Amino acid sequence: MFVDEVKIKIKAGNGGDGIVAFWREKFIDKGGPAGGDGGNGGSIIFKVDEGLSTLMDLRFQKHLKAPEGENGRPKHQHGKNADDLIVKVPQGTTVYDQETDKVIADLTEHGQEAVIAKGGRGGRGNMRFVSSRNTAPEISENGEPGVEREIRVELKVLADVGLVGFPSVGKSTLISTVTAAKPKIAAYHFTTLVPNLGVVSVEDGRSFVMADLPGLIEGASKGTGLGIQFLRHIERTRVIVHVVDMSGSEGREPYDDFVKINEELASYKYNLMKRPQIVAANKMDLPESEANLKKFQEKIGEDFEVVPISSYTRDGLRELLFKVADLLDVSEEIPLFEEEEFEDRVVYKFEAEEKPFEIRLADDNVYEVYGEKLEKLVKMTNFDHYESIKRFSRQLRQMGVDEALREHGVKNGDVVRVINFEFEFIE
Repeated sequence: MFVDEVKIKIKAGNGGDGIVAFWREKFIDKGGPAGGDGGNGGSIIFKVDEGLSTLMDLRFQKHLKAPEGENGRPKHQHGKNADDLIVKVPQGTTVYDQETDKVIADLTEHGQEAVIAKGGRGGRGNMRFVSSRNTAPEISENGEPGVEREIRVELKVLADVGLVGFPSVGKSTLISTVTAAKPKIAAYHFTTLVPNLGVVSVEDGRSFVMADLPGLIEGASKGTGLGIQFLRHIERTRVIVHVVDMSGSEGREPYDDFVKINEELASYKYNLMKRPQIVAANKMDLPESEANLKKFQEKIGEDFEVVPISSYTRDGLRELLFKVADLLDVSEEIPLFEEEEFEDRVVYKFEAEEKPFEIRLADDNVYEVYGEKLEKLVKMTNFDHYESIKRFSRQLRQMGVDEALREHGVKNGDVVRVINFEFEFIE
């Protein structure tokens, strides 16, 4: 089964916890703090495997979770780092963050890897907090939480040339004639439901990959028919071959078909009309085709090159393939995404500084302080040790939480909550 889109919830591994420990061993005087750091959590990494051609392996994986790092140990022993979770995907896979719709990775080369969710770093043990003022600290950190997100994975086939056109104009017959591909061919619409790829070898030794893509209909760019499921597969092609039924055997006017399909290509978000296009005037072996071709060429003018062909009798195919190969030699690959569409690219523009935290009064009259940075701090604080709690209090003060609580009217003795940790506010 061909699967070209899946949605998955993923969770990278949490870092292991650092520990509080002291070296106590016979004949070793003043062993001191010896709590080791926790190991790093495993990341979720997507890796391209050219042996795959579909996202079928991910279809039933609703959740992916990487292993967690091992906790630190006594005697300065570092916890074991967790192994990364490697997920194999086909070439042409694009990964989006479902919430922001930003591109996390665009994977097109065999062996290419991308970190989709980074594992949390291990928490520090108390040996990391030794100073001249505190030679025996009872402070340790919990492991950093791994990244958790929902992603959308899309497969966009890798082909040099894409065949477009209304259903039943002869695209499948064309690719089966010029390549070894064996698409389903029948006398009804939408016989092609998935992309079919084949390698075309031109007589002069040049070759390219051609994709027969499911038939378009009016409104496809808005999801009508196979809609977006089709259009995403033409995004990577460098040349478009627009197959038009010149015989009008389906009761449609060839020029109207041509205009409607190009309107859908132009309406799509990546403006597919920027790609070079050749018109393959197909079914020239049928009656009415010659007369329709003359009318078509009068209306289309010189904006597009028209090559009369018959996939059934093979007339004109040699000329078509040479023209496509020549166009590929001079056409450049058009980038799919702008820099700002990638979530890890830096775009320098003025933005108001995001507040590190917010404060609200909950229904139970408890003041809640929330924010990503603050919540991460809570999760990494080990509240089993008094010194860790004191350190947490200092960090809140440095972030300006105390002052902000006073501005919100919090008084001595009021209860403040950060995630599940509650404390009394004391002046």
